[in-house]
Parts: sequence; structure tokens; C-alpha cells
Amino acid sequence: MEADGWLVIGLGNPGPEYEGTPHNAGFLVVDRVAERNGIRVTRPDSQAYVGAGKVGGVEVMLAKPQTYMNLSGGPARLLALKHQVPLDRLLVVYDDLDLPWQSVRVRPKGSPAGHNGMKSLVGSLGSEEFPRVRIGVHPGHPLSSGKDFLLSPFPKGWRQELDTLLDYASEAVESIIAIGVEKAMTKYNRRAEGSMKEDV
Repeated sequence: MEADGWLVIGLGNPGPEYEGTPHNAGFLVVDRVAERNGIRVTRPDSQAYVGAGKVGGVEVMLAKPQTYMNLSGGPARLLALKHQVPLDRLLVVYDDLDLPWQSVRVRPKGSPAGHNGMKSLVGSLGSEEFPRVRIGVHPGHPLSSGKDFLLSPFPKGWRQELDTLLDYASEAVESIIAIGVEKAMTKYNRRAEGSMKEDV
């Protein structure tokens, strides 16, 4: 991969039973970035499906690990090593139940908090020093089971908002590739409409 290239990894669970669930928001954003930039994410590589192309003239590899969420770190590490991608060019996109629905947060680094996929990445990569885009999926009311919510289909009333969110998050990913994490943070970090507190 070229020196200024990026590896963009969306987190999710493989299989039709997990399609269209909040926990697969990372997959959905990668699919939307691929669609917007004419990239096919279909080639098997390092326990993931990958697709190579260019975003804004910059070489990019998009990847969707196929090991299930809790083991996502293995494919991420293999891909980074094989394609010689430094950590500051490894961008991870994933759902975040700590953030309200429709919020997007770009960060240059950070702890995995309670996200098992991110725990796997940090453990496999041996570092928290890689950029990420967090997609807020909390519905704004108490949940009896966060796991059940994340692994169930998006509520029907969210579908139009989801389409808008995927475009916005995809633009954030493209902005990171074009102008860097810090500038993209200023441009794309936002609270959900109606949210009264700052997201963390």
C-alpha cells in the first residue's frame, strides 16, 4: 500500500441474521463508503472481505472482518501487517451504545470502553493509538438488554434516519482520508438532534 494509503475496517458480525442490526453499523458504513466510491468489498483476505480503490485520490483498502465481532482484532492485525499499514492509518468504524442515536464521533485514539470488538482490536494490535469513527446507536430510553438491542434489527421508524446517518458517517470517513483526523473531528463530530449533553 502507498505511504499515504488507509486501511478502513468496519466492525460487525457476518451472516444474514445480523444484517441490519445496530451492532453492524461499522459494516454498513464501510458498505456505504464502498458504494459511494465504486469499490467492491468481496475479496477474501486475512479472515476478512476486502476491497481496494481510491477515495479522493488516496489509496484505500476497505475491510469487513468475518470472525464475528469479539474476534475482530485478529483480521485487523493480519491486514495491517500484510499490507504494511501503520496504526495512524488504520481507521476503525463501529457502533457505540454509549452515544445517542444519529451521533457521530471521530477520535484519534481512545480506550475500547465496553465494546468487545474494540477490546479485541486493542488486544491484538497492542495499542489504543489508532483513529476511529463511533456511530451512536442508543435509542434514548432505558434498555433491559443492550445485547438484545444491538443484535435485533433497527427499529422500523429509524430507516430513513439510518440512511442519512450512513451518508454522514461515510462523509466523515472520506474527510479523515482527505484532510486528516483532527480537521475531520472539527467538521463532523456532532450531537444527536435534541441531545442536551455533550457526547464523550
